[in-house]
Amino acid sequence: MTTSAAGQPLIPQPPATVAALRQAIRQIAPAALPAFTRELDQAADQSRQGSDLAPLQRFIAQWTLYVHIQRRPDLAAGLRHWEKIAESGDAAQARQAAHE
Repeated sequence: MTTSAAGQPLIPQPPATVAALRQAIRQIAPAALPAFTRELDQAADQSRQGSDLAPLQRFIAQWTLYVHIQRRPDLAAGLRHWEKIAESGDAAQARQAAHE
């Protein structure tokens, strides 16, 4: 992963296109590339089967948000913190964290 000054994005926010998002993920979160590719294939299949662009639009929106968060290490760390609390299943801990 590329480094940045505290609170600064690692890269500019890319356009919401498959190619630009793939390049951004390659730079800031290469471990996510297999999931990106798998989900793109699924969205494309769903779009073809249903003759509907909604699955591809959801895919682009989801990965645009993912890149937006991952390009900011402080936001990514905060998200991982909240996900860890949510996954713990400890309601008291979740309530306490929500008050922070």
